[in-house]
Amino acid sequence: MSPPDALPPWRPLLRGAREREGRSPQARWLQLATVAADGTPRVRTLVFRGWAGATALDLLTDGRSAKPAELVHQPAVELCWLLPRARSQFRLRGCLQTLSLEQEPRERERHWQMLSPSGRALWGWPPPGEPFNSEAAFPERLPDGSPLPDHFQLLRIALNQVELLELTSHPHRRRCWRESTGWVEELLNP
Repeated sequence: MSPPDALPPWRPLLRGAREREGRSPQARWLQLATVAADGTPRVRTLVFRGWAGATALDLLTDGRSAKPAELVHQPAVELCWLLPRARSQFRLRGCLQTLSLEQEPRERERHWQMLSPSGRALWGWPPPGEPFNSEAAFPERLPDGSPLPDHFQLLRIALNQVELLELTSHPHRRRCWRESTGWVEELLNP
């Protein structure tokens, strides 16, 4: 059995697929699927913010949006990461990971400082999903040193299953790795 911090075999494949995207911002976009309190599905695009260990990834969200409440109700999620130049689709299943009381503020602050002033600006906008008010302020930048807003939230997703669908050959190739099997590769019909 490999050490817990060893990279699972799908990580280099994901890195290679992202590298084939070049400098395209799309290489960082993935779709997060959650379940609303009424049981209906919700999907939205988020930006990949980095790895937290071998099998957990970080995303950011506005705590005033519906996502945090949905994740409290149902912490299991699926992410879809389509990398068109690589002709690869990664389906990542996992669960929202709760950070310790010491770790959570430190990690939020770290991510806040890593954002550009224009990236921080989104957290200076009015609450998402509310009626649009043309008089409201929508700053284009929040400069370095801007205080960390309470509604700036880190979503750390601990992955437990990864599927890769490669659309590069005939037939397409589909593989699956599960944490429960030690990330052993399983070939699936596409």
